[in-house]
Amino acid sequence: MVFKKITLIGTSEESFDEAVDDACDRAEATLDNVYWVEVEEMGVEIASAPERQYQAEVEVAFELAE
Repeated sequence: MVFKKITLIGTSEESFDEAVDDACDRAEATLDNVYWVEVEEMGVEIASAPERQYQAEVEVAFELAE
């Protein structure tokens, strides 16, 4: 097996958990063979967002097709 990792940033106006779920949902919807996700960083954008925007940077690992 060979895996590839990519970085995604999920966002939510509700919570960090929902921001992680946002990234996971997008990965599962657009990639095949997603095996795991590692949360790397979390942050909150407040400067240019009308409301707080929770952000979760995650690394997604998926198996490459043979």
